[in-house]
Amino acid sequence: MATLSREQVTTSLRGISLRQVRLVSGVILFAYLVSHFLNHALGNISLEALASGVYFHTAFWQFLPVTILFYAACLVHTALGIWALYERRQFRWKAIEPLQLALGLSIPMLIIAHVIGVRLGQTLYGHEKLYPQILFLYWIWQPWRIWMMLAVMTIAWVHGCIGLYLWLRMRAFFKRAAPFLLAAAVLIPTLAMLGFYQSGRMVIDLDSDEWRAETQTVRQIGTREEAQTLERITNYFLFGYFGLIGIALLARGARAINERRRGMINLSYGNGRTVRVPRGLSVLEASLRNNVPHASVCGGRARCSTCRIRIIGDCSDLPKPSQREAFVLGRVGTSDPSIRLACQLRPPTDLSFFQLFLPHTSADGHDSHPTRVGQERYLVSLFVDMRGSTQLAEKRLPFDTVFIVNRFLGAVSQAVLESGGMPNQFVGDGMLALFGLSTSRREACRQAMRAAARIAFNVDALNKFLEHDLREPIRFGIGINGGEVIVGDIGYRDHMVFTALGDPVNVAARLQDMTKSLACELVVSDEVRATAGIAEDALPAQEVAIRGRNEPMIVRTVDDARTLTMLVNGEQSAAA
Repeated sequence: MATLSREQVTTSLRGISLRQVRLVSGVILFAYLVSHFLNHALGNISLEALASGVYFHTAFWQFLPVTILFYAACLVHTALGIWALYERRQFRWKAIEPLQLALGLSIPMLIIAHVIGVRLGQTLYGHEKLYPQILFLYWIWQPWRIWMMLAVMTIAWVHGCIGLYLWLRMRAFFKRAAPFLLAAAVLIPTLAMLGFYQSGRMVIDLDSDEWRAETQTVRQIGTREEAQTLERITNYFLFGYFGLIGIALLARGARAINERRRGMINLSYGNGRTVRVPRGLSVLEASLRNNVPHASVCGGRARCSTCRIRIIGDCSDLPKPSQREAFVLGRVGTSDPSIRLACQLRPPTDLSFFQLFLPHTSADGHDSHPTRVGQERYLVSLFVDMRGSTQLAEKRLPFDTVFIVNRFLGAVSQAVLESGGMPNQFVGDGMLALFGLSTSRREACRQAMRAAARIAFNVDALNKFLEHDLREPIRFGIGINGGEVIVGDIGYRDHMVFTALGDPVNVAARLQDMTKSLACELVVSDEVRATAGIAEDALPAQEVAIRGRNEPMIVRTVDDARTLTMLVNGEQSAAA
């Protein structure tokens, strides 16, 4: 068990890259931004509400461990932004990505004066600049700062929302959560800006000699000399920040010159096309630079494997896969050294390869942008097959056979839909149904078991309806299995279908076929039985060998699928 835990930790660490560090630090900063904006929104109520809100805001974010985490995230995220400016060789991925980078790099230069004036002023001189002092500065003393504040609020929010979108768009729940996230993305900054405006108007109305004497004391805002010192520190930070950006740009130019001096290499795509690029470019960057279509769902972030290529010829001279690339290739189960990620491989010499996943292009050559890209998630697969359809067709007209098969598939599909599943593929007289597209693992397993019982009842009703036309009742076999699969649109151009791929789906098909030799209606994996909450002694267990798998598998057999109704409903009642 300890060995397994160490392996799991090692695997998780292999999956960490600079992108994951950037993501974590960005989420921390966005959490601070949401907290700050919600505090601003209290200005729509009163200045007293603002004061109460900022008390809880500062109590949390100035708690020492949280403070250390927050400022570490600030430094790391800023440094990684500058590194991204240097590292990114190709800015033609999509307009949203260079926009996000430009917005992110502009935030420190817009916010540094506010941070130093408030936070560093408190640390060095004990200033107590809260909302009354800041609002007075912005709305009365230096009104031009209003536009800077509104600009930085907009820029920071848009930058954070773009980052969250690029992170969450491939998640299973994103489609359902998108309307709520959009509402929050619009309402939170709108309320914050309205609160900033309303509180500013309140300060203007309250402005008087007495109010200034109470809120603009030396202890609260400091002396002129202290303000000048803070301003010089701000200028030093700005010069340093601009210097870092300048160094990154100069380093980019030096790298480009150096790469051209080191020579050019040829990349051959296996379809007769060859491009000539400087050494140091990744294969994906070379494709984009030369307008060669190349699949890449995640945009070259090494978060998917759709840009995979297979090297033609000797690959011993290629650089070894990075930690992140090895992790992704391990996730897709490949150990072939000739298969690499195009977004990570930077060949030092001429290279020939072909793409494993062709990009989706329409007839005119433009991207078709499929609506459902590949995702890895847990699903329960249910395979059902009609028995004896060959003999059924031998003694009937073709139209009669099609009618009966369609009625069978209709009865099965109705049971699946009523149970919360999705009929997915129809292969002859069989069907694949998927469960768990919008539910938890436990509920998906229970839905599949419930669907099997309803299929049995629906087929019974169909047999009674067709008893005058059938020499023997329609029989069927069902296989149920669950596991991590890849779901997405599969096909070509206008012939795309949403389906699931992976070993768990294949195993479900094998279990369905096994109902013939085990003389039962249903074979379900023990993992699905346990996840569904069915008692261990409720169904007989067998250890069977699965074709294509090295190790045997424990399954549960059900002679009459209708009995599952009592088991599933009984477990549900017990849980309640």
